[in-house]
Amino acid sequence: MMQTERIRDVIRYIRKFKGSTVVIRLDDDVVDSPLFAGHIHDLSLLYETGMRVVLVPGAKGHISRVLDSYGIPWQLKDGVRITGEEGMNFIKMAAFDISNRIMTRLSAERMTAVIGNWVRARGKGVIDGVNFGSAGVVESVQLESLTRALDDGFIPIIPCIGWTSTGRPYNISSTELAVVTAVALKAEKLFFLGSGATVSVDDFTIPAGAAISPEGRMAAISVDEIDAFIGSNRVLLEGGGEAAERALEIVDFLVQGRDACLRGVTRAHILDGDIDGVIPAEIFSDLGSGTMIYRNNYGSFRPMTREDIPSVLSLMNPFVERGILLPRSSEELEQAAHEFVVYEIDGGLRACAALHSYPENMGEIAGVAVDEAYAHMGIGPKIMELLIARGKSAGFSSIFVLTTQTADWFERFGFKSADIARLPAKRREKWDAKRGSRMLVLEF
Repeated sequence: MMQTERIRDVIRYIRKFKGSTVVIRLDDDVVDSPLFAGHIHDLSLLYETGMRVVLVPGAKGHISRVLDSYGIPWQLKDGVRITGEEGMNFIKMAAFDISNRIMTRLSAERMTAVIGNWVRARGKGVIDGVNFGSAGVVESVQLESLTRALDDGFIPIIPCIGWTSTGRPYNISSTELAVVTAVALKAEKLFFLGSGATVSVDDFTIPAGAAISPEGRMAAISVDEIDAFIGSNRVLLEGGGEAAERALEIVDFLVQGRDACLRGVTRAHILDGDIDGVIPAEIFSDLGSGTMIYRNNYGSFRPMTREDIPSVLSLMNPFVERGILLPRSSEELEQAAHEFVVYEIDGGLRACAALHSYPENMGEIAGVAVDEAYAHMGIGPKIMELLIARGKSAGFSSIFVLTTQTADWFERFGFKSADIARLPAKRREKWDAKRGSRMLVLEF
């Protein structure tokens, strides 16, 4: 059953993203990784599903090695590389070498790529007395020619080099470039793919209520929560050493991803390039394999519709088989549709529950089902809080549940055991003594 649902997810996402644009910023450490060929193969699969792919390679490590090998002095200031004009030719050589390696690998997958100079840049100049030399910032992306390349079936590769209108080159941030490109193209997805790029509970203080995967990875964070995340990890970020350096890189991805989302990109994602298959796993499943940055509409409650009934039955079925829920027919769900709410993530239903009302001024929470793959996200408590609040608003004197195996869970919300004799008359008619359900009541 679980495998069937995952297959349905893949098909749904293929339909959703066909024709969409995906911008991928990948570190050069990923290019050097044994998994590089696998990642490029995965990109070829995305391309074959009808997605438009743009690649923005980072070249930080490779540039450092090239400059060092030729004895070119350089330094970092606030994360920006500073070299003199003599270093620019070597920076270009390193950046285009990484881009060429990617294009060669794409050719092995029978995909046609093109390396282009679509970026206009200007020098950072002198800031607070510091001359940033060859470092530049992105001014614009030549959208028309870039879009033409995509329309012609090419995979554009954009090195971390920008040119002025007079042809002077500057070294620019590949992360900044990826954001500007994704915004210009109105991309549905922006990926930051780097070795070890994981937002894990082992490394960070994760905000309460955040969606956590079974592996301990923060699966998603809204743009409104990023400042709180940074504040919670201030000690780590200011601690110095390799741990702080890695954490600062993750925070940069979070901040840049937030900027992209606020400027129109649908979603940004931080992905660990050390995980095989991380790209398709992030795209073709709700839980993904990285950390998603979103602005709105990631997961939300809404009323159930008739079209939802097959999915709701599928959600309930594992719990029916284990005797936790009573079986329901399509007809029963259709009649009670107005009393059900569902929780939806990107078009897929992951939870449902109902609040039934009775003349005795009592409400009943029933049919609570959460896809077990998503139980760690706290959807169950959220749906209970929602229905309890609705019960209070409706003026019920109390809400009850009937349960055989989950009494402890309901007690967490303040429900207490009660005599079956308290059941409303209409509900008492359907109660089966053989089933032995317990009644728990929450008084208002």
